[in-house]
Amino acid sequence: MAAHVSAGNIHNLYLAGQVYRGQAYPNFGFTNPFKEPAWSSGVFKALKAERCGCYSRGVSAITEISKPCTSIRSVSVSSSTKYYDFTVIGSGVAGLRYALEVAKQGTVAVITKDEPHESNTNYAQGGVSAVLCPLDSVESHMQDTMVAGAHLCDEETVRVVCTEGPERIRELIAMGASFDHGEDGNLHLAREGGHSHRRIVHAADMTGREIERALLEAVLNDPNISVFKHHFAIDLLTSQDCLNTVCHGVDTLNIKTNEVVRFISKVTLLASGGAGHIYPSTTNPLVATGDGMAMAHRAQAVISNMEFVQFHPTALADEGLPIKPQTARENAFLITEAVRGDGGILYNLGMERFMPVYDERAELAPRDVVARSIDDQLKKRNEKYVLLDISHKPREKILVHFPNIASECLKHGLDITRQPIPVVPAAHYMCGGVRAGLQGETNVLGLFVAGEVACTGLHGANRLASNSLLEALVFARRAVQPSTELMKRTRLDVSASEKWTRPVVATARLLGDEVISKIIALTKEVRRELQEVMWKYVGIVRSTIRLTTAERKIAELEAKWETFLFEHGWEQTVVALEACEMRNLFCCAKLVVSSALARHESRGLHYMTDFPFVEESKRIPTIILPSSPTTASWSSRRLQNISSSSLIDC
Repeated sequence: MAAHVSAGNIHNLYLAGQVYRGQAYPNFGFTNPFKEPAWSSGVFKALKAERCGCYSRGVSAITEISKPCTSIRSVSVSSSTKYYDFTVIGSGVAGLRYALEVAKQGTVAVITKDEPHESNTNYAQGGVSAVLCPLDSVESHMQDTMVAGAHLCDEETVRVVCTEGPERIRELIAMGASFDHGEDGNLHLAREGGHSHRRIVHAADMTGREIERALLEAVLNDPNISVFKHHFAIDLLTSQDCLNTVCHGVDTLNIKTNEVVRFISKVTLLASGGAGHIYPSTTNPLVATGDGMAMAHRAQAVISNMEFVQFHPTALADEGLPIKPQTARENAFLITEAVRGDGGILYNLGMERFMPVYDERAELAPRDVVARSIDDQLKKRNEKYVLLDISHKPREKILVHFPNIASECLKHGLDITRQPIPVVPAAHYMCGGVRAGLQGETNVLGLFVAGEVACTGLHGANRLASNSLLEALVFARRAVQPSTELMKRTRLDVSASEKWTRPVVATARLLGDEVISKIIALTKEVRRELQEVMWKYVGIVRSTIRLTTAERKIAELEAKWETFLFEHGWEQTVVALEACEMRNLFCCAKLVVSSALARHESRGLHYMTDFPFVEESKRIPTIILPSSPTTASWSSRRLQNISSSSLIDC
């Protein structure tokens, strides 16, 4: 249920897990753990009263002490429990960049769901935006960011990211990342939709892959970093200290051995990416099932702005290819924003250019505008896709700038130097996520966030093209200092790891072969149904009726699924990959719908037919406070939790 709240009723909402509209980004109380928060508004003063001196009390398996601690060696008490100074969940640009820095101070475990390179970073085509041209300025980049974000961005965050961006690019180059250069020897800077200058650093149309390569190579060569691939993060390990939540690490499922592995650490960075697979068509890889956002929500972290789901306007429409793919893609193939930035023109199937009708910036309008325009064309004309044409540009230039796109299209009988590309919008990026301060800190002690899983205030209601990798780089770097300070002040208690109940893996021995098969089959069916509900009712264009319908259908679908599981021997602590992913997808879908219902206006990516205008009074972020563990469904409940009093003497 959504509601607007004042300072007077914050406490009730904090316990009930409802949605309210916050007042401003900078004053939510997330700050350096060793500085007093700047609580300026009544709402946030009310929250301060509930936190019992966060960051000042000793805690459990990670006990904060007054004297600095030395780094620990990585310790394995058994194959199922491991101890590190830092645990990093995710192996995209944010997780790897952070790991390389904190590894200078201690031992690091990098946990990744699939192969280390399989992340949203690896699929990023366009590039990284940064002010590197003398004709450009930080102020111009800031203005473009805030205009694209429909003025919901936090100005301080925007300034920090735009100011620090160029140095983060230089660091990547120093680490061996190779970007395209022009004939003059300088970096070739591209322009994309929403940008007023050329400021996109890129490696052809495979920028993310190049950044991932350079970072992963450095990580694998660092003796202080251990990479655990094929480890699915189940839930964060937390305890309560008064009303503060403290993070001690994470339980994971080794997908190859079907073993639960527990990681205990002084500091945890959540950098697990987005939740694109709550929709049927997404540019995200299969691993993007919202695991980090859901885990953080269950761990009592504050979530923000989940209604702002970015649909990339131009994913490759397989239906329009001369030679159709033989099997359905696991994720949609992205046609980078840079194609439009280099002069690509959008046409409907009648070869009518339509973008100038919708926006004076035409094809260079921000993504939300272009996606809605395409959606409108498709519905008006009852067509399945539109056409993006770059063939009027010189062949050599097209092949140099977009070799990956040209190659993929040519596999299916389409030459982009001579023919237009069939494109359609697809779910692409979550602008909301776990609410973070300027150093990636959250309201959970010991938990930091960076990358798509975080909501830093940079993107507002719509992300500016190529600002995602930039944000990940900046916040991964900014989280290092407070993380290392906390690590040095913390001592690990090896004996505390068994205070949490261990998850039990769903096996044929536990449930029986027939039950396992039925659960897997039902879960696949339910996943497809959830995705269809989200696309039909919570897509590019929304309404209150459609959102409430989605809310009801999702609740019914989840109840059906959970009832089947628990009637067939499933228990609260039983885990399996498919079921845990489904659990996280349900959690994220509900967060999106709840947030969307709370915003009674149309702003950025959130367009409501019954509230079609931007309203200045509603230019505030949407906040979801933690849910009650006693009333929530399985998708919103932690598997276990303990009180700090059972671990330490308060």
